[in-house]
Amino acid sequence: MPSFDVVSEINMAELANALLMARKELASRFDFKGVEWEITEEKEKLVLSANDQFKLDALREIVMGKLAKRGIPLKNLEPKDAELSSVGRARQEVLLKQGLSGENAKSVSQSVRSSGLKLQAAIEGGKVRVSGKNRDDLQSAIAHLRGLDFPVSLSFNNFRD
Repeated sequence: MPSFDVVSEINMAELANALLMARKELASRFDFKGVEWEITEEKEKLVLSANDQFKLDALREIVMGKLAKRGIPLKNLEPKDAELSSVGRARQEVLLKQGLSGENAKSVSQSVRSSGLKLQAAIEGGKVRVSGKNRDDLQSAIAHLRGLDFPVSLSFNNFRD
């Protein structure tokens, strides 16, 4: 029986490329000469820091622009509030959302079932497996899900016949 998986993930190689491009741009920008800034990539988050709030905002805009250009879905990024230290440095964490949460997986599953197609949707960890009898129904389900607005970006992989 044909099936595919609905997932929400960030391509980590593209993320690394986008951060490298942002670092190169920041190193050569005139308005960042003499400014201490830092972009740190951790497992589930990015940490941005700069001398003050204004520079942090500019740093965040540059990073988000580079991520968008490299095809990283900005829906999967969750910026936290900026923290100001006593010496004036500003720091901000940006969480990377990987996988579908329980609520999002449930809404994807319900929308597939309510689409009127003869499909089954099963929640498996951070993904939803959609299976049906023919390929045309699966392609219609993909088109249906792309037309809906979810709080995270959806991608489709593991298409099997």
